Amino acid sequence: MQEQHQFYLLLGNLLNPDNAVRKQAEETYENIPGQSKVTFLLQAVRNAAAAEEVRQMAAVLLRRLLSASFEEVYPTLSPDVQTAIKSELLLIIQMETQSSMRKKICDIVAELARNLIDEDGNNQWPEGLKFLFDSVSSQTVGLREAALHIFWNFPGIFGNQQQHYLEVIKRMLVQCMQDLENPTIRTLSARAAAAFVLANEHNLPLLKHFADLLPGILQAVNDSCYQNDDSVLKSLVEIADTVPKYLRPHLEPTLQLSLKLCADTSLSNMQRQLALEVIVTLSETAAAMLRRHTNIVAQAIPQMLAMMVDLEEDEDWANADELEDDDFDRYAKLFNTELSPFIVSLLFYRHAGLMALSAIGEGCHQQMEGILNEIVNFVLLFLQDPHPRVRYAACNAIGQMATDFAPGFQKKFHEKVIAALLQAMEDQGNQRVQAHAAAALINFTEDCPKSLLIPYLDNLVKHLHSTMVIKLQELIQKGTKLVLEQVVTSIASVADTAEEKFVPYYDLFIPSLKHIVENAVQKELRLLRGKTIECISLIGLAVGKEKFMQDASDVMQLLLKTQTDFSELEDDDPQISYMISAWARMCKILGKEFQQYLPVVMGPLMKTASIKPEVALLDTQDMENMSDDDAWEFVNLGDQQSFGIKTAGLEEKATACQMLVCYAKELKEGFVDYTEQVVKLMVPLLKFYFHDDILLIRVRVAAAESMPLLLECARVRGPEYLTQMWHFMCDALIKAIGTEPDSDVLSEIMHSFAKCIEVMGDGCLNNEHFEELGGILKAKLEEHFKNQELRQVKRQDEDYDEQVEESLQDEDDSDVYILTKVSDILHSVFSSYKGKVLPWFEQLLPLIVNLICPHRPWPDRQWGLCIFDDVVEHCSPSSFKYAEYFLRPMLQSICDNSAEVRQAAAYGVGVMAQFGGDSYRPFCTEALPLLVRVIQSADAKTKENVNATENCISAVGKIMKFKPDSVNVEEVLPHWLSWLPLHEDKEEAVHTFNYLCDLIESNNPIVLGPNNTNLPRIFNIIAEGEIHEAIKHEDPCTKRLANVLRQVQTSGGLWTECISQLSADQQAAVQELLRIA
Repeated sequence: MQEQHQFYLLLGNLLNPDNAVRKQAEETYENIPGQSKVTFLLQAVRNAAAAEEVRQMAAVLLRRLLSASFEEVYPTLSPDVQTAIKSELLLIIQMETQSSMRKKICDIVAELARNLIDEDGNNQWPEGLKFLFDSVSSQTVGLREAALHIFWNFPGIFGNQQQHYLEVIKRMLVQCMQDLENPTIRTLSARAAAAFVLANEHNLPLLKHFADLLPGILQAVNDSCYQNDDSVLKSLVEIADTVPKYLRPHLEPTLQLSLKLCADTSLSNMQRQLALEVIVTLSETAAAMLRRHTNIVAQAIPQMLAMMVDLEEDEDWANADELEDDDFDRYAKLFNTELSPFIVSLLFYRHAGLMALSAIGEGCHQQMEGILNEIVNFVLLFLQDPHPRVRYAACNAIGQMATDFAPGFQKKFHEKVIAALLQAMEDQGNQRVQAHAAAALINFTEDCPKSLLIPYLDNLVKHLHSTMVIKLQELIQKGTKLVLEQVVTSIASVADTAEEKFVPYYDLFIPSLKHIVENAVQKELRLLRGKTIECISLIGLAVGKEKFMQDASDVMQLLLKTQTDFSELEDDDPQISYMISAWARMCKILGKEFQQYLPVVMGPLMKTASIKPEVALLDTQDMENMSDDDAWEFVNLGDQQSFGIKTAGLEEKATACQMLVCYAKELKEGFVDYTEQVVKLMVPLLKFYFHDDILLIRVRVAAAESMPLLLECARVRGPEYLTQMWHFMCDALIKAIGTEPDSDVLSEIMHSFAKCIEVMGDGCLNNEHFEELGGILKAKLEEHFKNQELRQVKRQDEDYDEQVEESLQDEDDSDVYILTKVSDILHSVFSSYKGKVLPWFEQLLPLIVNLICPHRPWPDRQWGLCIFDDVVEHCSPSSFKYAEYFLRPMLQSICDNSAEVRQAAAYGVGVMAQFGGDSYRPFCTEALPLLVRVIQSADAKTKENVNATENCISAVGKIMKFKPDSVNVEEVLPHWLSWLPLHEDKEEAVHTFNYLCDLIESNNPIVLGPNNTNLPRIFNIIAEGEIHEAIKHEDPCTKRLANVLRQVQTSGGLWTECISQLSADQQAAVQELLRIA
């Protein structure tokens, strides 16, 4: 009894507002054994005489204990105690008189029931189910509420008996929704029905069977909203998000209800926004379904604009020195359906219309593009509006369109937009407008082609410099900084685009920028200082090392000083990410000279890259307490549970990881001392995922990208160190290929893995690696085919339209990109292991053969052929045993309608000739006329066909060089010479030039012609190759070509004759080749 009394005091202290008392109580509670906690908590819950807040606290703690530590606590209790707990909880519900307390006990029951469903779906608490059935039919309203609350909290309570009880469940919910006397029962039953639908989102027959519950749910949404309860409306938003197809049979009334609630100004802003959220969410999750109801969307647009108009007039707004976020992006998809009513509404709602226009560019790209000229002219007029908020919104719209429609926007509107934004930057009385004009200029210049920006440089620099000078004075006199922050970033953006053309303006800006970094040390100037550091480093990168070196030492000292103060910076200091990025740019500028600064830079960088975000598994109750915290993101796991991650610091972590990649790439062996600590950081980050958060994606991409770069850095330490590092990363990379959920990250991981194999070579994978890799690649290929089938099914859906097709094409492109990475991995394996890997490859063979079937889409056939090309190139002569699978499709593909397929097939013929051995000889003979047909077609040299054609020309050359007895070389050679040079496909150009050198060096009479009459033609080929940079100067072939020229040069008259037939550009190219080789 004494212990229980002490426990009541402890519960009271857990609620104490005094932090010290509460912390001490939490520590004491944590140290109590789990079994004792259950006993004490249950006694507190059932003690009706105890203070209600103490009982409620006990109920919350008991639920949390069962949620977080069930396996550690419950099985250790004796069977009698377990039975007593179950009976007692059900009894307490029946005895409880306080509604809020009863709900908390129901939460405990639901949590216990959730944990008493075994792996086979058996419910090990049949008394709980009986209680549910008895209570829902009870005459006591409180018990009916309890049953519905438990079912809402855990709709999976029936386990594997759900199908058996389906009619009973449906009847129970319908009956409760029709309880006219008790609004609470109607509300709870609607929430329970919604929870049941959400819990069975993939069970299509069940969703269809329960479709007639939707009218009752909608009625409950309406009724509960007018009783100041938005819980059912929130459930409707969840259904729209997770199972939108459930709404299809009653979509019109769902939309009409949402629109009605949204328009009703007697409801709270939160309720109206939630009603709008139903429509907006459907525009994201079921756009095609919504497009059939354009009338609703047309009505929603003015309603949204009216809500956006609801701004408080603030006299200080125009000159506020801090920015707040304006976020209308989520509503943008709605405009995708119906643009014309919105454009008309712009006239009536100036600020709201312009802000909405900013949001819709991405979703309405096609619709807006055709009338972009009118829209831009229209928006530019509002830059002269008498109200500063409208001018601000016009700047916002210009900036967003510059991003959404780049670079076409810049090409069409550069003159009028740059002039208008520079004028808006002169709005001295309204610094918010000035700052936003500068921000729009940043958007414009970031995606502006360099050639377009250069003519405006003088004017841009003049305005930016004069504004910077004025705002520096204002900073000193008044302490205002907002415009200066944006102008500094505008200068950086202009320099970044202008590159070396910014050199003449360098000395105009750098002294002032250095002054800001030196003197802007106050806490409120941290962002300005960070942006200025960014600006200096971007200018340095733009103008290049030679110009920047005059200030490099000063800048490095400023950075070093900031760096040594790093330990004093707060974790959320914006300077951290700017500093990290600036160091990486300095590394790019200084190259190897940067190595000396690594000891100073790496500590803080590794600390930032090692930030571990706080994570938590939360149930619905806990979620409601945290939902207002912007620093957390949540993913719904079902069964009323969510996983949360604290996002603070993730931006800096992602940036730091990307900078480590930069150092490894730039410094190579100079980074070797840090490879061990970096690889130990990066390998675990391959699994750093949570939902589809863009920052976590950046972290995983950086981790993947770093792997082959770190191996390159580590080479200098010798093979043993290199192998140890590879062993540390190899298993993780293979597993990540199998588990990575995001296709962009997956492609990067696969690419990096292939690069790693190329670095490590033969022997880097053991049998277990091969077995796991084979299974994963097989699964990826099977998934590729399955996804194609699913897309075909979607094309038969009743909601299928052009925009759905666009979405399906995007999915297809993503799938094909993963297929290219499968090809990359196989390429690296074949090139490293050669023929001995073929037995392992046979498990994938049927799937690769399926890729090259004639009925498959062209990307499948292209990449299937590429894989067989690698088999021939790297695994011959053993490759011929698979000839029956690929030879006939490869030959038939030489004249395929798809240029990409023709290119893959032609390359395959080339490697057959070069590496394939005698077995391939007759097939080279058969391929030749097909190759010639492609080369001689009328459109062979068009942009889309030229690469395929050049591969055909190269293949003909390889057949003549490596299989000369399979064709009539004397007959083919004059034609082949007339097709030269190649200059699009650089790799094949090298092959053709090398063969040309072979022929010239052997004095081949057909190539040289009688009395060397073909030499002018040969000079022309060589000059054109040099002009088009067809051969890299470091390639040995360059020296061979130069030697051909020099041999002719010694013969006086012949040289003059050859040179005289070249154009001025060709003559200059010949001189350049002689100079560098």
